[in-house]
Amino acid sequence: MHIESPQPQYDVVVVGGGMVGASFALDLARRCDNADLKILIVEAIASSDLNDQPSFDARSTALSFGSKTIYEAMGLWSALAETVTPILQIQVSDRGRFGSTQLTHAEQGVAALGYVVENRELGRVLNHSLAASSVIEQLAPATITGVVPRASGMQLTVLNGDHEIEVNGSLVVLADGGRSPICKNLGIGHKQEDYGQHAIITNIAFELPHAGTAFERFTDSGPLAVLPLASFDGLNRGALVWTVAAERSADLLDCDDKRFLAGLTDYFGGRLGEITHVGERYAYPLVLTQAQEQIRPGLVLLGNVAHTLHPVAGQGLNLALRDSASLAQHLESAWRHQRGLGEMAVLQAYLDSQDADQQQSILFTDQMVKMFSNNELMKSSLRKLGLVGLELMPSLRNQFARAAMGLKS
Repeated sequence: MHIESPQPQYDVVVVGGGMVGASFALDLARRCDNADLKILIVEAIASSDLNDQPSFDARSTALSFGSKTIYEAMGLWSALAETVTPILQIQVSDRGRFGSTQLTHAEQGVAALGYVVENRELGRVLNHSLAASSVIEQLAPATITGVVPRASGMQLTVLNGDHEIEVNGSLVVLADGGRSPICKNLGIGHKQEDYGQHAIITNIAFELPHAGTAFERFTDSGPLAVLPLASFDGLNRGALVWTVAAERSADLLDCDDKRFLAGLTDYFGGRLGEITHVGERYAYPLVLTQAQEQIRPGLVLLGNVAHTLHPVAGQGLNLALRDSASLAQHLESAWRHQRGLGEMAVLQAYLDSQDADQQQSILFTDQMVKMFSNNELMKSSLRKLGLVGLELMPSLRNQFARAAMGLKS
């Protein structure tokens, strides 16, 4: 529920009410049976300011099969299922080289390998659930201007309108994105590896329907992915993530649609016939970022503020949701055993439980980028053998599919 002014004390304060922060808060409230747990979400953007109108250009997110199970457990999937586009198969290929493979939902024994959801639809479902919650309070728009560690947690200075308020939280969960000013204020550094690439993001339309197929195509400049989207005004839509060298992104943003589509066709080919439309284009630099500290007494980092991955395998949000579910599970146990939610031992147990998943996801994504964004003879030969191996060896293909589906090996 939305509030005008916060209380002085909360059990958990979530900074950032986006997909990760909202999902975490709802999961924790559910696990604790909506008891007298007090949760506050502080969000900088008012929900009424978000664009809620359908459009060809709507941004979207790929949810893994593992993320579907998380939202099912939260009781949210039935609402999301009406709006998602299932990924029934994934075609993986290497431009200009022999070797390809296809992952199918039938081979994995699931209804779909993953699902593509428009961000506004996921936001609508999350915001509706937050508004209906009796234990989650939302303060928006509001920003955090100061954070001071205390013996019992964290003290936050919240700018609400034109006045500041002091709020205390036994645990503060930072989910405010990769450029969190709070991390900087607390002296939490990040390790970064710049891939020298930019991702061009846009929606495109094809002559032929996608039939639930996602495409992952590797090129010398980086991977190119097309995710299936619901049709719009009779157009067969797909969501494009095109990785290019950093110095090329400005030209692809500025050129006219005809030249952009010609360049894209050269890389993607005619798999779905002619590419007929392109929407508004965006670009952002690709950098592997890892926080040097994810936990402190009374503090935990979730989502992009903890780790930002290359989008090549669609692991970023899905890893964050697994982190979120694990954290909520550990906090539920602490709550039921009357332990402090911000105790370092509680937070360390959470981090230990997720460390292998985080490291495997980061390694999986990082190695795919480096192997499939390189034209060196040795690496191009290895990736050709890798794709052939995936096609010829079902057990290897199954491992690759489970990683893509967000399932632990």
